[in-house]
Amino acid sequence: MMITRFNPYKELRNLEKRFFDYYPIAEGEEESGISMFKPTVSTREGEFAYHIEVDLPGVKKEDISIDLNENQLVISGERNYKEERKEADYYKVESSYGKFQRTFALPDNVDKENLEATSADGVLEVVLPKIKVDKSEIKKIVVK
Repeated sequence: MMITRFNPYKELRNLEKRFFDYYPIAEGEEESGISMFKPTVSTREGEFAYHIEVDLPGVKKEDISIDLNENQLVISGERNYKEERKEADYYKVESSYGKFQRTFALPDNVDKENLEATSADGVLEVVLPKIKVDKSEIKKIVVK
């Protein structure tokens, strides 16, 4: 009999994987042999802005699309990467192709008119400036 260690979080990880690793095919788009990939994302909140950093090695600026749809920021594109190496005694070709799309729900205090995006060294950074919300705007309602 084999003894295995009980992991109470295993089912949660499996459930999370089912939800977050699922990429539905966009409407009107047929499934092709090109696989999708999920770029890693880092998010952080600064004093004056939110920052989203997406690791996109091998993706050109021209192949990245950033769209703002109501309260959602959609980053999408396609990676076409091919490394070919010829030596005297061997030939190696490695290629990686895939479409990607990541969607982020934006907080209410984001200045949607002044978003900025830069791409350098395979990392896309999107800066979402914050709008100052004056706390003195709280209005007291008198109960009659």
